[in-house]
Amino acid sequence: MKFKTQFLIPSIADMLFMAIFLPMAFSTGKGLLNDCDTGYHIRAGEVILNTHAIPRLDMFSFISPPLPWTAHEWLSEVIMALVHRASGLTGVVIFFTLIIAISYYSFFRILRAGKENILLVVTVFLLATASSQLHWLARPHVFSLGLLMIWYHLLDDYHYRERNLLYIFPPLMLLWVNLHGGFVAGFVLLGIYLLGNIIKYLTAPETERGPYLQKCRNLGLITLLCLLAALINPFGYHILLFPFNLVSNQYIMDHVMEFISPNFHEPLPFKYFFLFMIAVFVVSRERLNFVEIALILFFTNMALYSVRYIPLLAIIAAPVILRKVGRIFDQTSGRPIEFLKKRAEAITAIDSSAKGWLWPVAGVVAVVFSAAGGRLDYTFSPEKKPVAAVEFLKKEPIKGNMFNNDEFGDYIIYAAWPDYRVFFDGRIDMYGAERLKEYNSIVSFKEGWEDVLDKYRIDWIIFDAKSELSRFLLKSDGWRLIYADSVAHIFVKNIPDYQYLLNRYQDVKPLPEAAKT
Repeated sequence: MKFKTQFLIPSIADMLFMAIFLPMAFSTGKGLLNDCDTGYHIRAGEVILNTHAIPRLDMFSFISPPLPWTAHEWLSEVIMALVHRASGLTGVVIFFTLIIAISYYSFFRILRAGKENILLVVTVFLLATASSQLHWLARPHVFSLGLLMIWYHLLDDYHYRERNLLYIFPPLMLLWVNLHGGFVAGFVLLGIYLLGNIIKYLTAPETERGPYLQKCRNLGLITLLCLLAALINPFGYHILLFPFNLVSNQYIMDHVMEFISPNFHEPLPFKYFFLFMIAVFVVSRERLNFVEIALILFFTNMALYSVRYIPLLAIIAAPVILRKVGRIFDQTSGRPIEFLKKRAEAITAIDSSAKGWLWPVAGVVAVVFSAAGGRLDYTFSPEKKPVAAVEFLKKEPIKGNMFNNDEFGDYIIYAAWPDYRVFFDGRIDMYGAERLKEYNSIVSFKEGWEDVLDKYRIDWIIFDAKSELSRFLLKSDGWRLIYADSVAHIFVKNIPDYQYLLNRYQDVKPLPEAAKT
């Protein structure tokens, strides 16, 4: 009976898994579709499956000749397309929800491996997880987060606990480099741990240098093997340069929302994680070693530079914070501290008695059956995305070149390609800074913006209903509104070629909210 009872008791890790997975799968999962990039990734994967080839040139925009395109996330896109074929967008949402939940379940187990006070483990985990949620989207970078956790844990195990599983790294890198550009973080971590052991070797007494020399050799060899593994991709050595080319482009970094720095004026969980980290390091009597300093400085710089890197810092900093706060806790006495220590011991004893994965498996089964029975249905939100406008386009084909909102472009690729080809979408790396400047010049009415429209022979425009561009076009004699809803406006040039549309939709008016200046 005791044996059976152990499998009925959910562990803390089980409960955290369900606390992430079930709410997202049953209600909040629509947040994973807040970014329409999911749509173009699915279509890119379908192109690869249909042609049995990795695209080298753009096929989603009307630009001619086609732009060179490094589809560096091709394997993620194939996986997304396969899931989409089997179960639609609902399946994609559940799939990524499961990947996120498994990743952070593993993250908690990794933090627990250090045998720190379980109350502290839960606290640090919750802070790190809350900080990471801002970038939980159904996109390829989710694969990268999970791989980073594994990579970092194996390096930490080797560095602190002499557990050598470095042979896993080359096959992991082979997978990672074809899934997402975040593979560069793997090389950063290898470099930091290698440099840390080199410094230890140079500063240690001669009689104690042996282990550090061996670690340097092992890490150096694994880094070389990982580099060779990273070259096994459709783009060869160019893939190694791709992430650096992107982040070194200052204009893109300054003008793309997810690359800008975090705004601490907003209610950002990362702010509290960051302040907690500083407080722990200030109070701790134990100094950070070189590896810890390098990890914290490098990834803090990334997180402060760009909001999309906050989850990386949360993953990297959490074990370091936990080790330091654990020492502080051990060195502190008093009734409240002793009470918490005893509570932690009691909770640990109960948690250790829990066996198996009954509850996570039961949760996954419940979600799968709900989705299969049609009780779960996730799509792009018609209140936020141009769903109705694109349905209009599919029923009323419009010839000529369009100018579109970049987010709308992602959705148009998903819902209306190849009938419609976009001017711009989420593949900023492909379009480059010059095209982004042209796009921004139109949106912000910079000098020469109309010349850009003429350059690309733009005949019609689909844009955010509440944008300044829509409000300007409503007052322009050169453009006419033929469709309006609360999300999108569609304008065509006031020329004879579109007279049939102008006659048919001459009474279209913007909704009151969109018409306000």
